Amino acid sequence: MQRKNSFLKISPRDNFHNGMAMMMAISVIVIVATIMSLSLAMTTMSSKKSIDLYLYEESILLSKSATEYALLKIGQNKPCTQFDTDVLNWRQNNIYDINISIKYIYTSDRSCEDNGGELYTIVQTDEQNGSALIDVTVSVTDENISSEPIRFFRRTLQKL
Repeated sequence: MQRKNSFLKISPRDNFHNGMAMMMAISVIVIVATIMSLSLAMTTMSSKKSIDLYLYEESILLSKSATEYALLKIGQNKPCTQFDTDVLNWRQNNIYDINISIKYIYTSDRSCEDNGGELYTIVQTDEQNGSALIDVTVSVTDENISSEPIRFFRRTLQKL
């Protein structure tokens, strides 16, 4: 009995199946590559957003601390005192630039003339006398950390 092997013979039907398998493999590779590139782009974008959100939240907290610091400096000195710019403007970890501006509200302008402070307005009633308008600006100065400029401004009216 003779054995007939046909594995060396190539029929036209087998060529069609081999071509379809190749096309399906290429399409699967393209789909997987697309999904992986989209997931990588989303991961990069979400990490940038989380860093920017962290810096923004930290600048909010720094502005609250700077307001309290300005009130401390007003309490240590006489009201309506002109402060040095080094006292009210500083850099935090070479990332944040913090600037504080203080303007006073009194019933007469004679309260600020002696101490050199900046008078914002003159009020008529004693209930409004002795207040301070504190402007705090916190900005991120390091361009390598954040993808966009971050700046937070806080204005507070504090009774002295």
